[in-house]
Amino acid sequence: MSFSEKSTLGELLSNKAAVEILEKHLPGISTNPMASMGKSFTLEQLSTFPQANIPKEILSEIVTSLENLQTVEKAIPQQSLTPSQSISMNGSVAIVTGAGGGIGRAASLKLSSAGFKVVAVDFNAATGEETIRLIQDQGGEGLFIQADVSKEEDVERYTKAAVDTYGRIDVFFNNAGILQKFSLVEDLDTAEFDRILNVNVRGVFLGMKKVLKVMNTQGHGSIINTASTAGLRAEHSMAAYTTSKHAVIGLTKAAAIEYVRKGIRVNAICPGGVDTALTQSVPLMMQESGYMPEEFPNMRIGRFAEPNEIAEIVVFLASEKSSYMTGSIIAVDGGLTL
Repeated sequence: MSFSEKSTLGELLSNKAAVEILEKHLPGISTNPMASMGKSFTLEQLSTFPQANIPKEILSEIVTSLENLQTVEKAIPQQSLTPSQSISMNGSVAIVTGAGGGIGRAASLKLSSAGFKVVAVDFNAATGEETIRLIQDQGGEGLFIQADVSKEEDVERYTKAAVDTYGRIDVFFNNAGILQKFSLVEDLDTAEFDRILNVNVRGVFLGMKKVLKVMNTQGHGSIINTASTAGLRAEHSMAAYTTSKHAVIGLTKAAAIEYVRKGIRVNAICPGGVDTALTQSVPLMMQESGYMPEEFPNMRIGRFAEPNEIAEIVVFLASEKSSYMTGSIIAVDGGLTL
């Protein structure tokens, strides 16, 4: 086999001797994710792109070395250059916050059924421990950690518990969140605003901060943040909640772009009207406050979602079936945002 400046990067990377020459002049090229996108380009074509950073003199040296190859080397298999390393469902480890009920519990059970060991995190110890019992009843494995997700020491504790117990964190469903009391902006109590942002934004940020450090060391992982349709549009009389969910989407996109080359995917789901204890509390909230919002969300599909329907999306994003997805903001809303 002979090579020249007309040889494609894909052809060169399939030959051991050619790879050694490329690495000598362009260190790291054989493992650079850009290589998978540029494998159909010739060296001559690649050198015309400023991003490739191949000076003419270096190109000349590479071509001369390739032309002087006298022996045919055995082809070598190429490593995968996909954004995320493969995660086997069986034996993988998932942390789920807000695991004591609703979407969090449904996702914990679905992830367990898919083969994950589940670290269930919730502020409510009774409901969190019940989730673990349900996991064990269906033959799964997991542990419960009581935590306030807005406190850094608690987040550090549940992250450490997962690593100390199972040695890894493959998936993080960053789900815990709370709902605000209905109020016009002018009447919104500052303490209420802070309470919502503390859990819904600070809690999501702290979770990503601690878990990403573990995943970055591992070289792989999938994070799923729970945003809301309130992150895609405004919800009437819910300024604090709307603000918090817009922030979750911003955090998701920021982390996704920072870790896209590190084998870590970060996505967000935006549920819109799910039959959980959170939504079931709305009538009581209105009764206690004596305030009725002027507008309510229109569930175009004609019903609330079941938590299991949202959990199915979580398992999909946790799996390699979504391996080409990162920074995606997925509306699961029965047409609410149409």
